[in-house]
Amino acid sequence: MNRTTLSLIAGATALAAVTGFAAVSAPDPGAAERRTGAATLPVERTGLLCPRPSTSDLAETTYTSFTPVTEGADDKGTAVLRSAAQQSAPDEDAEGEDEKDGEKAGKDENDENDENGEKGDKDAAEGDQADKPVLQLEEPGKPVTAEADGADAPALVGTADGRFASGWTAQQTTEVAAGTGRGLQGVACSAADTQFWFPGASTDDSRTDYIHLTNPDDSAAVVDVELYGKDGELKTTVGEGITVKPRSAEPVLLSTLTAEKQTDVTVHVVVRSGRVGAAVQALDDATGGDWLPASADPSGRLVLPGIPKDATAVRLVAFTPGESDVDLKVRLAAPSGLITPAGNETLHLKGGMTAAFDLGELTRGEAGSLVLTAPDGSVPVVAAVRVLRGEEGKQESAFIPAARPVETRATALDNTAKGATLSVTAPEGGAEIRVTASAGTKGGTPQTKTYSIKSGTTQDIEAPVPAGLKGSYALTVETRSGGPVYASRTLASTEGGVPYFTVQALPDDRGMVAVPDASEDLSVLQR
Repeated sequence: MNRTTLSLIAGATALAAVTGFAAVSAPDPGAAERRTGAATLPVERTGLLCPRPSTSDLAETTYTSFTPVTEGADDKGTAVLRSAAQQSAPDEDAEGEDEKDGEKAGKDENDENDENGEKGDKDAAEGDQADKPVLQLEEPGKPVTAEADGADAPALVGTADGRFASGWTAQQTTEVAAGTGRGLQGVACSAADTQFWFPGASTDDSRTDYIHLTNPDDSAAVVDVELYGKDGELKTTVGEGITVKPRSAEPVLLSTLTAEKQTDVTVHVVVRSGRVGAAVQALDDATGGDWLPASADPSGRLVLPGIPKDATAVRLVAFTPGESDVDLKVRLAAPSGLITPAGNETLHLKGGMTAAFDLGELTRGEAGSLVLTAPDGSVPVVAAVRVLRGEEGKQESAFIPAARPVETRATALDNTAKGATLSVTAPEGGAEIRVTASAGTKGGTPQTKTYSIKSGTTQDIEAPVPAGLKGSYALTVETRSGGPVYASRTLASTEGGVPYFTVQALPDDRGMVAVPDASEDLSVLQR
């Protein structure tokens, strides 16, 4: 036996002592064939960020948090959302003053001691209140809500772990009674990332658009905000190197970044260091406003799901990041199948320039989703539509960006017995989905229904409602077969003759992860 072989055996023996694997022998030739591959398991930790809801004193905001019941999840865990301001690091000066107060109290233990003791109790109580979560889940399968009024409603930062992590979803819905952006504004809270695209923003005088940046981490994030108009990139003055402080939220008014006034702008957020959550709040003087979430990643095939059937105007805004031009093929997935809108069969995009197209009353009283395709999928594109409902003078607006498919499961929150519409499209092949209505926030029994979606169609389905519903509830969509499936949810109400509404696409909740099947294999020690 040569020296190399002896060394390998000695190393294998030492490894066995550490790992508890005591067999040092040739691998079983059939072992690889018996392995089952990767197991799909619930994620164990996830984070969400919610932007500051509004700057209006008339705003009324509802925060909602929910985790669906997931088989195989841990039996312990938490899901907590706190104000971003509460997440900030302690102020060193304040700490220093507290220490001085403590020293002063220690010097005089008579009259001063009582006074400072009362002050300490008050400070402790205020500290406990500051640390109190805005929302904390008690059990999977039941949503919880919290309300905030006025312009002081905070941005939220949160984490979920254990049994609450898989599929954790949060939403904020705000109603503004009057002023710029009046109407219903809704946005699903999202995970932090390093790059975002927002086609459909504006720097026009009639619009007040903010890009909200939320940093969940302990170190500062550095962000570049690029703007692209009809003639290419806009010259910006302070768009580069924006610092977002640790565990804080920073709204940036887009019109302050450039002197150019343009109706349709694509916003590109690039994070140089760190990571942030990002969303555009688009507010209009005449047609209300809503949140514009990020578009799906640039792709040669895009789906914009759930355009309301009573939309009175649809404006498509698209952008291709590269230098190549592209002719987009446009189709509408209607209840009867894929159709080509007359006069808008193809749309021409110039490389690096934002293009906008008025599609009019596209849906004509039927549910619909836009399907955009570049030839051979060779040129990547981002896109969003701005939708109006109502007649002139009493209109409201909402945005639907290109969405990601529901690969396994997705959830929409803050639904009520009336006013919620679930729209589902299967543009490439038929699919079967299962929809579960959760228990209500104040009571109710979950209900589940199964639906078949025909290939190339969009359907506004009559979603289940919890039996004995009290409060609001969650709708969870699960793909059972076929697909891919895209979905969105519309909330609607009427106030003063104005059709308030907001639309949220339902991306996959990424609550499950593939974990490779691993086993000890000492064949690496053999020659």
